[in-house]
Amino acid sequence: MIDFEITANRPDCLSMTGIAREVATKYGTTLRHPVAANLGAPDPAKAGPLTVTIEDAVRCPRYCTAIADVTIGPSPAWLADRLTAAGIRSISNIVDITNYVLLELGHPLHAFDLSRLEGPELRIRTARPGEALTTLDGQKRTLDPQMLVIADKTRAQALAGVMGGGDSEVSGATKTIAIESAWFLPASVRRTSKRLGLSTEASYRFERGADFDAASEALARACALITQIGAGTIRPGWIDACPAPRTPVMVRFNPARATHVLGAPVAVEDMRRVLTGLGFHIAEQDAASWAVTVPTWRVDVFRDVDLVEEIARHYGYDRLPTTFPPVLKAPAPPDVRLEQNRALRRLVTAAGFNECVTFSFIGERSAEEFGERGEGVAIANPLSETFAVLRPSLLPGIVDSLSHNRRHGQRDVRLFELGTRFSRTSGERRTLALGWLGAGNPEHWSERTRTVDFFDLKGVVEELASAMGLQTTTRPATRPFLAPGRMAEIVAATPVGAQRLFGTLGQLRPALAESRDIPSQDEVFVAELDLDAVSDLVTMLDIAATRALPRYPGIVRDLSILVADVLPAADVRGTIRSVAPATLVRLAEFDRYVGKGVPDGRVSLSYRLAFQAPDRTLTDAEVDAVMNTIVAALSQTHDAVRR
Repeated sequence: MIDFEITANRPDCLSMTGIAREVATKYGTTLRHPVAANLGAPDPAKAGPLTVTIEDAVRCPRYCTAIADVTIGPSPAWLADRLTAAGIRSISNIVDITNYVLLELGHPLHAFDLSRLEGPELRIRTARPGEALTTLDGQKRTLDPQMLVIADKTRAQALAGVMGGGDSEVSGATKTIAIESAWFLPASVRRTSKRLGLSTEASYRFERGADFDAASEALARACALITQIGAGTIRPGWIDACPAPRTPVMVRFNPARATHVLGAPVAVEDMRRVLTGLGFHIAEQDAASWAVTVPTWRVDVFRDVDLVEEIARHYGYDRLPTTFPPVLKAPAPPDVRLEQNRALRRLVTAAGFNECVTFSFIGERSAEEFGERGEGVAIANPLSETFAVLRPSLLPGIVDSLSHNRRHGQRDVRLFELGTRFSRTSGERRTLALGWLGAGNPEHWSERTRTVDFFDLKGVVEELASAMGLQTTTRPATRPFLAPGRMAEIVAATPVGAQRLFGTLGQLRPALAESRDIPSQDEVFVAELDLDAVSDLVTMLDIAATRALPRYPGIVRDLSILVADVLPAADVRGTIRSVAPATLVRLAEFDRYVGKGVPDGRVSLSYRLAFQAPDRTLTDAEVDAVMNTIVAALSQTHDAVRR
């Protein structure tokens, strides 16, 4: 037994003849076609009382039928054994012949008991609203007007291309049959099969594209088998209802094209042998131009490269050398965003985060929790409610991933995702999302482990911004999915002094965390950064670059001031940087004090300022002058008092 897995674009190989054609071409032997009856020219007037009417020529452009007087009985052993070997149960001689032709030629047939067709007639039409049909498997199925059926004068008798009906099936009492051999539109058969959940050997072939010309050939083969095994007699005349005959596809082909595409010389005689063996007809107009007629069973061939593929298959892919195409011009530089993404992944990974990849489709409820109402982009044909809209934020996926890890025993989780979010107003935006749950520092004997807090994640974001060459500050924010008082916006400064919203960070609202099965005692901190908003401001991020160590010593000064306790620390840092020269290389708070000696409504903030010049050693006088300027600016802007 040889088991072939046939791809969806090759329905011609869903038969013994199709496989035999490939084998004959491969080994240069002659293909022997099954013996078919000579039915002569179609003559509906001689086809007895049966009439055929096609009402939907788009879904059924061809319908052939012949009438035979039969005696129902068992099939010969050779026929039954071959069907059994192919996995099909032998039923009766007539039914077995239709199945045999299906396997032999790949074209489905169906036999009706003529005496049970009212009229008698066969009418190819769409189902009527609410019409029902009991199929051969004994199931009563309700049809809809989008389904094509084969009906007699009053009711449906078969699902076109899928399965016959029980009312007109061949039985032991059948004396006369009408053999159907037709071509049905693949999309129509596929739609009917999917809606009814009914897949058959016939629908499997029809929905992939049957051979238009095989309708008459399969009918002739079935008639020959009926005569051969003595199952009956074929009545003279047959019907070929074909409102619009089709002409074969013709493809222009240049043999040199195959050599160019394959990168190896293939002899013209080999090309001709392969194409002819597979059923293509070649009319050479000249050495560089062939008119190739495509056989009707090859529904996948439309272009010259399709012919090149046929040549390559039979010439042998193993005979084609591995070569690189010639480089005719310098390749385009890679998109700077790809380089940024690559460097960001390395930086975030170095900060202890693991990358995750989540679905771009999320539920509508999640989209409303993490985005603005009305900004969600709905999916036209969602697979389920869970995948109904495009994500307006990467945070739903990050939080769900944190929850998944927490439920599986991971208490300390740091995750990030670099992807795209979507909204109606801003479209697609390249985004980096971070999520942190559990310990803020690794467990070690030298120090106690503490829980992650706002400033841990803020420090990671600031390090990323610094690596990107961005000057960022934070300011109060309001986001419905973050905890009040524990959130901030990150803004980036532009060269002209303007500000751009870079992202948000903060603690996830506890109720939102609990709704995703994260224990109430666990605090979840998240951040989301809009990379497209600052893509033109990024000046660094080459983390493989090296810089020389400073050659000249620096000077460190501490500054303690009293300011209003409602003043954001970011405003103080912004004022200091606005008046400080380029020699201020580092600025950070190291103490915050409220208590004895500090008036009510005021707070003591302590800052450490590091000064350093790349070309000289700074003097105390220079630094003292800068410090005086800074103190004056703080006093004027924030009513600050130096301690």
